[in-house]
Amino acid sequence: MTGPEQAATDDDAAELIAQLRELAGADPADVRQVVAEVLAALDRAAGGALREHLPETIRLDAGLGPAHPARS
Repeated sequence: MTGPEQAATDDDAAELIAQLRELAGADPADVRQVVAEVLAALDRAAGGALREHLPETIRLDAGLGPAHPARS
């Protein structure tokens, strides 16, 4: 990818990096909560598939439950 699309992607990445650096200086409990919320949102967007790739402690922190949800 080159041209304007690459520049937009680079700008988005730079903005995300700046936001993460700012967040890293915050209260660790707040950071943990934000990460849990992001992981939960990503898992929902992936139809529950993300939780299968996360360690159990992280899944539980994010409130995602078991890696293989019970089927009804």
